[in-house]
Formats: sequence, structure tokens, C-alpha cells
Amino acid sequence: MNIAFITPEYPHKNLKPSAGLGSSIKNSASVLAREGHSITVFVVFQNDEKIFFDGGIKVISISRKGYRFFGWYLERKHIQKKIQQEIQAFKIDIIEAPDWTGITAFMTFSVPLIIRLHGSDTYFCNLEGRKQKRKNYFFEKLALKQADKIVSVSTFTANKTKQLFHLKCDIETIYNGINTEIFKPIDEKINIGQLLYFGTIIRKKGVLELANIFNKVVEINKNASLLLIGKDVKDVLENKSTLDLFFERLTEEAKLKVTDLHEVPYKKIKHYLAKAQVVVLPSFAEAFPMTWLETLAMEKALVASNIGWATELMKDGETGYLVNPTDHEAYSNKILTLLNDEEKNKRFGKNGRLHVISNFSTAVVFEKNINLYKSLLPIK
Repeated sequence: MNIAFITPEYPHKNLKPSAGLGSSIKNSASVLAREGHSITVFVVFQNDEKIFFDGGIKVISISRKGYRFFGWYLERKHIQKKIQQEIQAFKIDIIEAPDWTGITAFMTFSVPLIIRLHGSDTYFCNLEGRKQKRKNYFFEKLALKQADKIVSVSTFTANKTKQLFHLKCDIETIYNGINTEIFKPIDEKINIGQLLYFGTIIRKKGVLELANIFNKVVEINKNASLLLIGKDVKDVLENKSTLDLFFERLTEEAKLKVTDLHEVPYKKIKHYLAKAQVVVLPSFAEAFPMTWLETLAMEKALVASNIGWATELMKDGETGYLVNPTDHEAYSNKILTLLNDEEKNKRFGKNGRLHVISNFSTAVVFEKNINLYKSLLPIK
């Protein structure tokens, strides 16, 4: 098959910085390419127009044109034209796009279009209790209505999306997959007492709660430290750096134990994961986070949030702990347990990797995606 993806982000040095959505799409595209399928990824709203190859994946960067009027419509029609030209020239069979901000609203193609729910702006605003721009809701609903098929990376996200957009259609769940041969245990010396948070430094990821949690950890365990890896963004409520807000919440003692690396290349993340003793990801808003899958695949003990999607991905008390991030006492106690109990720490890590291999490895997810694509193609 000749399969294409449309995405606003993709992890590559030639493109703008990428987050979990880009990682998920790259994982899917990579395994499809390895299995002999022709893969094209259209990365939209970029700075430059360029075409390059990332392994066996053809990547086409489409720049933002910057129309003065009706840009919300004209940008999409520009993207549609570029993609339709590729469809015709290279006989693309099917296209997949995410739900975020309704990229494909107003677009029509000569091949089937799948929308995969990674979490729309409407979805995340609802989870965060944040006011949404009306136009984003309109674009996302239109894109969903125009899709030939909708699938979701978690059942929680599917049900919440159906509720928010008043959808009547059935939405199949196909979980995000991860290559467990790339993300696997590495023989690195563990930094005793080190906690790791990696991901965007943003309120919805529970970063501000983590400051209060870490204060309590340091009170009990004087050897504890925290490494933050991720891009800092302006906070939506206080209109200032989220990282600054994080440090404002730390005690003087805790401030001395925190290191911020801003961003590191995607390929190097696994080395920082390997060196951490415990990974902490107290997010309030996710669909099916790649950061959690990467952590478990590398046999690392994880303390995460207990919200929505969490029980579809983890087993509380077996592959890690699930705790409400607003319960700082309970959250810090689970971290302290894993810092102090080496045997449990290792057991959770091994359980987590086995759980990922059995349920979320690319080998497991691949067949489900292939069957999905085939179901939408004309019978020959």
C-alpha cells in the first residue's frame, strides 16, 4: 500500500520542534515502511518547503503561506492542492490525519481519509477546564464529519470526543504502538535518587503540581533530585513562563536539587530514561501518551496520573503507580516508596516492559492498522 500522513509535527532536525503526536506518527510510519509499504508524511505549517527522506519515509515539508485574509481557509486549500498533486503523481491509496485543530477541515481528497484521535483542542480544553476558541471547535467538528473513518488511540478519548462533538458513529480503538527494540533497557549507571520528567513544560502536564510533590519528596529523602527535559511554554492562565512558575513553587531546598535541560534530541531521551531511578509524569490531559510507553518499554518505574486513559495503559501497583496529581502527599509517598524499595522498583520496571510488549509493541499494533487501511480500500 501507498500510505500518507498529514501532521503539524514530526521529529526531525529539518523541521520545527515536535512532541508526542509527532513521535506517535513517526513510530507508525516507520514500522509500515519497514514492512514494505510506501510512506509519505506531509508536515504542515512549517518554515520551509522541502522534501527529504527519513529512512524509508518520504517527508514533505509544507510551509505556511501567511495569507492576510481568510488564512484559516486558504492555508488548508493550499495544503490540499499540494497533497492532491502527490496523490495523483505517486498513486497514494489512503491518508491519515490527527484531530488536532481540524487540519483537514475544508479539504477533500480523491482517496479515503482517516482521522485518528490523538486529542483535539476541544478534548484538551475540556480536560483542563479551559475556554476554547470557537473556530477550533468548528474546524475540528467539520474535519471529523468529513472523515471516511475515525479511530482513536484510547477508548477514553473516543468516548469523550463522541460526547463533545455529538458524534453518532462507532469509533474503533487502536492504541499507540512503540518499537520495543529501540526503546529497551540500556546498561547505564543509575543516578540514585534521581527523578525524571520529560515532555513539554506546561500546566496540563501536571508540571506545577510536580513542584509541590517534589517539595515533599525532598523533605524526606535528602538525596532526591529532579531532572526536567522539555520545552518551556507560556502558561495559559498566568501568561508567563511555566518553568518560572514551577521554580516559584519550589522550596529553597528543592530548588537546589532541580536541573532543567530544556530540550534534547529525541534519540537521546532513552539514555536519560536509563539513568533515572524513577520517572514522574503527573499529567492532567493526554490521549495515550508516548512518554508513558517509552518509560515502560525501558523497564523504568513510573509514577503517573490516574485520570481517564491511565488504566488502559498501565496496571496500578504492577507496572507503576497511578495517583491523582493534586494529592501531593499520596503522590510523593509513591515516589518515596520506589526510591527506597529497589526490589519493587525493578519488578515494576520488568512488569511494565512485558505489558508493553504484549499490548502496545509495533508488532501488535501493526496488523490492526493494516486491517483498518485495507477496510477502506476498493475491492480489487
